[in-house]
Amino acid sequence: MSDALPEGIHQFLGDTEWEGAEIAPLVGDASFRRYFRLRMAGHSAMLMHAPPPHEDPRPFLHVAHWLNDHGMRAPAILAEDAEQGWVLTEDFGDHRMREWIDDHPDHEEHIYAQAIEALVQLHRLPPGPFEPYDMAVYRREVDLFTEWYCPAMGLEVDLEGWRAAWDDALTSLLSRQDPGVTVLRDYHAENIMLLKPGKLAGAQGLIDFQDALVGHPAYDLVSLLQDARRDVSEDLEHDMLCRYRAAAGPDEYFEADYARLGAQRNAKIVGIFTRLYKRDGKSRYLGMIPRVWKAMERDLAHAAMAPVADWFAANIPQDIRDSFGGEVR
Repeated sequence: MSDALPEGIHQFLGDTEWEGAEIAPLVGDASFRRYFRLRMAGHSAMLMHAPPPHEDPRPFLHVAHWLNDHGMRAPAILAEDAEQGWVLTEDFGDHRMREWIDDHPDHEEHIYAQAIEALVQLHRLPPGPFEPYDMAVYRREVDLFTEWYCPAMGLEVDLEGWRAAWDDALTSLLSRQDPGVTVLRDYHAENIMLLKPGKLAGAQGLIDFQDALVGHPAYDLVSLLQDARRDVSEDLEHDMLCRYRAAAGPDEYFEADYARLGAQRNAKIVGIFTRLYKRDGKSRYLGMIPRVWKAMERDLAHAAMAPVADWFAANIPQDIRDSFGGEVR
């Protein structure tokens, strides 16, 4: 990607209080989206350029405004021009939950407890004005496993049985996500910023929420506690689930629904990580598949997942399962 500043950047900033600010490009993973940190008079802000037609910042803006209007900590929107792909936001700094815990492991439980409290706060709100996390979305996501992972492993599998098994496992869950809660969909340690890092850290800043839907409260818990990118011990997972359930109130189906959505999300992620390698040449994601697979196996062991577990037993060879996904070719 060129180091040159995008066309129109000075024109956009000229209509804001940040005209003349120092502009420092930041490294990003997206193909067309670019980020810049602005500095001026001892203050900083973040500038995102998500140029059409490849990018569209409107979903991000839609969710950010809703979260901020309802007391959550998304970045404040300082200026926007969605038509040209410009969004100027509050700067949450550099302290991501992931790196902070890596550097301060004795703070792990406290920081995760704060992340749980943020979800409790979110789930007490009425669901946002977002599309539903319905069966069509669940199906489309789990199909990434059979579309990408199975061919990469040279497996011919029962596709009709795959879809029937997931319908069987997930159908009963749908009634328990009505009216539902706002689901951020990628709520994990690399998408949570610590605004006041330390033992007494305050509110946690939310990022990467533009794909929010209305769905089941267990989904973002799975995303946080069965994190594809870092190890979360089973003891910590258990303790944080207990903390959430104590705050959210009794739900006799919660444990089963957590396993259902855990298996669903983890199957999807295995498919996505395989696609990132096979289609996009991003091999670093392959090293995360064993972690995701281990969590998926735990989810499949729950009685609620028996239809899908039976499919795995019939279609995925035991040596691949024993090696937690095997080696994608």
